[in-house]
Amino acid sequence: MPTDTPTIDCQVHAYDRNDEGNYRSVLAGPATVTGDEMVAAMDSVGVDGALLISPYTIYGYDSSYCEGVRDQYPGRFGLIAPFDPNAPNLGAAVDAWAERPGVVGARIVLSFEGVSADHPGLDQVLEAGARAGIPVNVLCWGQMSVLAELARRHPQTQLVIDHLGLQQPFAPPPPDEPWADLDSVLSLAQFEHVAIKISGACTLSHEPFPYPDIWVPLSRIFETYGLDRCMWGTDWTRATNLLTFEQGVEAFRQTDTLTDEERATLMGGSLQQIYGWTPGA
Repeated sequence: MPTDTPTIDCQVHAYDRNDEGNYRSVLAGPATVTGDEMVAAMDSVGVDGALLISPYTIYGYDSSYCEGVRDQYPGRFGLIAPFDPNAPNLGAAVDAWAERPGVVGARIVLSFEGVSADHPGLDQVLEAGARAGIPVNVLCWGQMSVLAELARRHPQTQLVIDHLGLQQPFAPPPPDEPWADLDSVLSLAQFEHVAIKISGACTLSHEPFPYPDIWVPLSRIFETYGLDRCMWGTDWTRATNLLTFEQGVEAFRQTDTLTDEERATLMGGSLQQIYGWTPGA
C-alpha cells in the first residue's frame, strides 16, 4: 500500500441541531457540527475524506441533512444512512438509497433497537446490500451473537462492525474494563466478509494522549482480522467530550507500533477497497 494513500476517517457525523427535539436524546457533542464546520476540522488536521454517517440519535432514520452536506462537498464525503428494520418495503428503500450519488453503505442499529437475529427486516437490508454491492454497517455492541448469525446467513454481504464492536463512553471516565468483550469481537473474524471499524478507540484509553494502552488490544484485532479488514476512524463528534479531533488523528499518526505502510492501509487504504470510495472521486 503506497504511503501517499489519502487519509480517510471511517466515521464522522454532521448535524444542524442537537437539542431536546432529537430523535432519541441529546447527543454528546457540540450544539452543531455543520458541513462547513466538519470540513474545516478535517482540513485543520489533514484528513482528506470521511464516511458521513447520519446520526441516529439526532435524526433517527432521516438522512436528509447529511445528504445535503455531501451534495455541498461531493469530493469529501461518502454517505451512509441507518435503516429501520420495521419499515415497509425495506429492500426497495435500500435499493433506492444505493442509487443516490455519493452513497457508499447502509447501516442497522442493533444495540439500541434490540431486534433479534430472525427479524425479517434485517435480512431485507442485508440482501439489498449484497444486491447493490454496498457494505452494511452494524452498530452491535452487546449484540455480537446476532451479528454472527446474520454473517452466517448472508455470506455475500459485506458487513462492517461499527466502533470495534465495543460499547464506548460519551464522557469520561472510560469503562473499568473497556476491552472485556474483545474475544467476542475477535470471533467474528472467522467470517471473511466481516470488516471492522477501528473507530473511537482512543475513548477507551485510561491514559492521556497519545493513549499508549490501546495498542495491545488493537494489535490483537489487527492480527486476527488482518489490516486489510480494519479501518481507522474518530467517531467525531461523539468523542468530543473525551478528546479533540486532532488527538484522534495524531494518536495513530505518531505511534511507532505501525509501519508507514501499515498506517496507510489502516488510515485509508483498506477503506478504499471495502467501500470502493476515494475522496475527490
